[in-house]
Amino acid sequence: MTNVTLDPNFPAPHTAVLDEAHTGDIKGALGTIRLDDTAPRKGLTAKLKTLLAIIGPGLIVMVGDNDAGAFATYGQAGQNYGTTLLWTLLLLIPVLYVNQEMVLRLGAVTGVGHARLILERFGKFWGAFSVIDLFLLNALTLVTEFIGITLATGYLGLPKGASVVVAAAIIIASAFTGSFRRFERIAIALCAGSLLLVPVYFLAHPKTSRMAHDFFVPSMPGGSGELATVMLLIIAIVGTTVAPWQLFFQQSYVIDKRITPRFMKYEKADLVIGIAVVVIGAAAMMGLTAAAFAHTAGAGQFTDTADVAHGIAAHAGRLAGVLFAIALLDASIIGAFAVSLSTAYAIGDVFGIKHSLHRGVGGAKGFYAVYACLVAAAATIVLIPGAPLGLLTEGVQTLAGVLLPSASVFLLLLCNDKDVLGPWVNGPKTNAFTAAVVGVLVTLSVILTAAVLFPGISAHAILTIMAACGVAGVLAAGYSFTRRRTGTKEDPVDRTGRAEWRMPPLETLAKPAVSTGYKIGMGALRTYLLIAMVLVIIKIIQAATAG
Repeated sequence: MTNVTLDPNFPAPHTAVLDEAHTGDIKGALGTIRLDDTAPRKGLTAKLKTLLAIIGPGLIVMVGDNDAGAFATYGQAGQNYGTTLLWTLLLLIPVLYVNQEMVLRLGAVTGVGHARLILERFGKFWGAFSVIDLFLLNALTLVTEFIGITLATGYLGLPKGASVVVAAAIIIASAFTGSFRRFERIAIALCAGSLLLVPVYFLAHPKTSRMAHDFFVPSMPGGSGELATVMLLIIAIVGTTVAPWQLFFQQSYVIDKRITPRFMKYEKADLVIGIAVVVIGAAAMMGLTAAAFAHTAGAGQFTDTADVAHGIAAHAGRLAGVLFAIALLDASIIGAFAVSLSTAYAIGDVFGIKHSLHRGVGGAKGFYAVYACLVAAAATIVLIPGAPLGLLTEGVQTLAGVLLPSASVFLLLLCNDKDVLGPWVNGPKTNAFTAAVVGVLVTLSVILTAAVLFPGISAHAILTIMAACGVAGVLAAGYSFTRRRTGTKEDPVDRTGRAEWRMPPLETLAKPAVSTGYKIGMGALRTYLLIAMVLVIIKIIQAATAG
């Protein structure tokens, strides 16, 4: 039996919503908002109740980002370099907010998932590319989540095989309830579990004053001799904090939760809460790991998160090690939730399969089959004797870094498409900031690709790449500014009535205008992505066969 509340007027002729289960009452983990409840929220109590009902998409996507891969990356930063790289988290806060705010805006306004919008607005090549690369990257990411599960349960003394099977069963069963509310309650409970890092932090007793200094004052540890190694770790921090799956997951989850533009400010607050939780968790991991390994033989010798747990236990006691392992297990499970769902949502959106957690298994067989098969496949790979799990983890980070710039480019283009977002399109300040972020991500992606192909890359080579990308970015910005100054000035965007505006059905939208600059830029992006992906995959295969 399904748990779907349908809008009696569906399909509404003026909206693009693809699944009727995406309309109706908002049934969140912490509250309900009826479809016909259009009264203004007056007073603190009413606003708080609304926020509690809306909370979910931003919180889950951000906490899901502090997954097994994040534990490894932040643990490596803390063990090898102390708290000297904490400043990277401060710089990533505005990036996280701007990126995910654009995504939630797309979801609430369009009612259509990210992959479907790319397919319809940029053509079959990019639509197929977005789904295929998301599927492959998410499948590999899921393997890293199960690696995290095995490391956590291994530290706790639990058998590997049984732990993986039970975890996979829990991940699958939690989504198979046929109730969006039940799933979200489980997910938010896991989000609360991520706060276990806070008591571990206090048990480890890191130097708070030093952390505060390193959070606000940038520095590069190790000097010029270690620039290449440190730069690759910074890229890993960026890649694990700003991941492509986040864009697809949050947009579809906002739609599935039935959030509309009327509740935009509450969803933005949800996102802010999520960012606060993820940054606190990441900073705590760096701080407690730095404290645990300072002045020990393990400093600068990171291996994996199980070793981190042992180091924490040696420094702060058995309880601290156990709590860290439980937090890692919790993070791996919620990461698996989010990554699996982002894939199932995208495939359902593109291929017209019913795709909603409001539906029971019988009402969305394809959606649940994709979700379950991904989880089962990842669990199976982890249990294969001799599987190159370390290489898979490296491959995930590398491919994510290569693909992230393209995801950000499409996000920026969609948020400037007036047919798609109408009065909700980006303003000039958001565009300027996001364009700068895309430029930085492209630079980091090029450095990462070069480092994978040439493991002995020098600091000089990295600085040369950064300089070349910087010059290209300045030239691109100058071209854009000149074109804007000399071109016909566009009419200002009329933002009145935004709360009620929704994107019309996709088939009624005019095809986007294609300029010469657009063709050149997209052609260059396509060429770079194809070459980089092929070279990286070849390098990974060579490493696997050599091992």
